[in-house]
Parts: sequence; structure tokens; C-alpha cells
Amino acid sequence: MLTQAFEYRNGWLFCDDVPLLDIAREVGTPCYVYSRNAILGNYRTFRAAFAGLDPLICYSVKANSNLTVLRLLREEGSGFDVVSGGELYRLKQVGAEWDKVVFSGVGKSAAELRMALDLSIRSINIESMQELEAVAELAIERETRAAIAFRVNPDIEAQTHPYTVTGLRQHKFGLDVEQVRRLIPILQTSEHLRVTSLGVHIGSQILDMQPFINTFVRLKELADEFRAAGLPLEHLDLGGGVGIPYRGEKSADLAKYATFLKENRGDYRLVFEPGRFVVGNAGVLVNQVLYHKANHGKHFVIVDGAMNDLIRPSLYQAHHEILPLGEKHQSITADVVGPVCESGDFFARDRSLPQFLPGDYLAVMNAGAYGFPLSSNYNSRPRAAEVLVEGTTFKVIRQRETFEDLVRGE
Repeated sequence: MLTQAFEYRNGWLFCDDVPLLDIAREVGTPCYVYSRNAILGNYRTFRAAFAGLDPLICYSVKANSNLTVLRLLREEGSGFDVVSGGELYRLKQVGAEWDKVVFSGVGKSAAELRMALDLSIRSINIESMQELEAVAELAIERETRAAIAFRVNPDIEAQTHPYTVTGLRQHKFGLDVEQVRRLIPILQTSEHLRVTSLGVHIGSQILDMQPFINTFVRLKELADEFRAAGLPLEHLDLGGGVGIPYRGEKSADLAKYATFLKENRGDYRLVFEPGRFVVGNAGVLVNQVLYHKANHGKHFVIVDGAMNDLIRPSLYQAHHEILPLGEKHQSITADVVGPVCESGDFFARDRSLPQFLPGDYLAVMNAGAYGFPLSSNYNSRPRAAEVLVEGTTFKVIRQRETFEDLVRGE
């Protein structure tokens, strides 16, 4: 699937105004290539869809945490959603505005909570009673009042892959509505906890807006109870999860969601945490073909990238379009696989593809989100380089790892 950032010109696949072949030959493969224009364009599209609501947009760092990407979005005015101390550390490197940072996650350590309190971030999103107690103890120790939010588990089906559904009662995330409701008397008298928000995050890669709408209704009802009890919430955090088309699906109807919110939000300020929507279609993973083989009549295209570089097809059975860097017209049905010693190491299975030959290059499309951040050194493979394209130029924004990097610290 081609996007504005990636298109064929005279038979060659371009990222903006740069042939991907030029990048592959100069930087080597596998490498991730991102379009600066696409990242900013996607962010601005999301912001414009909700412009009438004056939202705070907190980009989800986990989707793509490269410092250059974070710096680009910080300069655009974005806030950030983090889930670890490491992500907070990354934000320190790019000069994030701490009153635009929210911290989610079910397993924040004491060190991470101290770090968040020291930085005076907008809110620590509480996901368990014991975490609430830990934050209260740290606030007492510091003689301060901690800004907190509660992540509510609304028990709403998100209609996405089971591994990325996060808002049902059987999942580890958040607190159920009754638990949160029972905290109201405690919060009314607390000298060290200041509740600023209620929040949700029901899942990832969601294209139907109805689950978001259903969730908002449930969240606002609870928020109104807080306000009636004299707890003036500053905002409602609606989380992330808006998806992108990977195989020609209809795009998310942001206008429908925005219209509903304009008519029903009251005077609450809203926070959104988009990740995939901002960077997903702005990146590709470029690989070189090593070999072509056939076993019992089944064809395999073996490339130099692998599941350690992009695990989404193996982990989620995710579909990524695969395109040649130079247009080809003869087709074959084949698997695209990598060198890792797992049968789950694949980018595509039984896919109708161009007849790739050794030395050819191909692009795994829509790989800008949850690509490099989920990569690993499995099989002692150095992780890929990352490249940013701006107009007619490109630059390496993360060097390819070396064998020396693999053993550093051991």
C-alpha cells in the first residue's frame, strides 16, 4: 500500500524525493527509513481533527522512541505518554515540557516513581491500589502533593488483536470502576495526593470509533461523580489506539469521534495519546534479497532482515505490504523470510509477490510504529540503522549496531 510519502517514480520507489535504492546502497540493509514530512503531516492531521476541543496530544513514545522523532514532535508542541523510566530519560534528552507528560504502566518501580515526581510531570497514572500507596508514601517523604490520575479499566471490547486489547476485565491494566469510585472519600481528605484526571486505554490498532465512544460515556459518568464529590478533575485522558490501514481497510473516522466529543464532553479538557497514527505509515523497513529457494514446490524469498528487526508479523500475524524498490511485473507466490533460526521468522506467507532475485531490494511497508522499538539482538544480530528523509536529503538518525555493540558491558 503506497502513501503520500512513498510512491513510484519512473519505476523506482521513493521516500519523499529520495530513491530508497540510494539509501539502501549508502546505508546498507536492513534499515528503517522514515519520512519527516509524513510524521509531521500525520501529527497535524490528528491535531486538526480535534482542533475545536483544544486537546493536549501526548505522543505515545513506545510507538517509535528515536530521539530525532521525539525532538521533531516536541518542536511541533506535542506532549508525551511514557511507560518507563527509560522513556522519561529519552524525553530529558529532547527537552520535553514536563507538564505535558503522562506516565502509564502497571509496573512502575520506586525509582521510576521518584523520577516522575522529581520531574513534576503532569500525572502519574495509577493502575493498582499498591501503586497508589507507593506514590502516597513517596509524596509524604518529599513533603509534596503528587499529581495523579487513575487508569480505569472500562471492560469494553476494542475489536482488535487479542494481544493488544487492554480494556477488558481479564486484562492486567487499570482499576475497575468500583475500585476507583471507592477511592473518592480517601482523595477528598488526602494532603499528599491530588487527582487531576481519569484515563483509559482500551487497545491498539482500532479503526472503528464506536468502542472509543462507548468508553468515553463510561469514563465521563465516573468523572462527573468525582466532580460532584468536590474533586475538580483537570482533564480526561482518552488514551491512544487509533489505527491505520495495513491492507486497504477504511481509515479511522476521526471526524465522527470528534463530533461526538464536541457534543458530549462538557467542559473537560481532553488528552489523546496517538502513536501508530503518527508514525506507522511514515516508515518502511528496507531489506536486500539474499537467496530464493523452493522446497517441495513452495517458494521462499530469503532477505537480510528478520523477526528480530520487525517482529509484528510473527507476534501479531500482522500484515505488511511488501514492495520492490524497483518495479517488477512477473509474480510468484512465496514466503518472505529472514535468517533467524525460527519457523516464525517471516514477513509474509503465501503472498503473491514480484519474482525477487538475489541482490534485489524490497520494502516492508507501514513499519514506522512498533518496528525498531520491538527489535532485539536475537541470534546475536546487530540491530538495524534508522534513517530520516527530509525532502531531497536523508540522514542516519541511529547508527547500525556493530558486533562490538553486541558484547559491550559483558
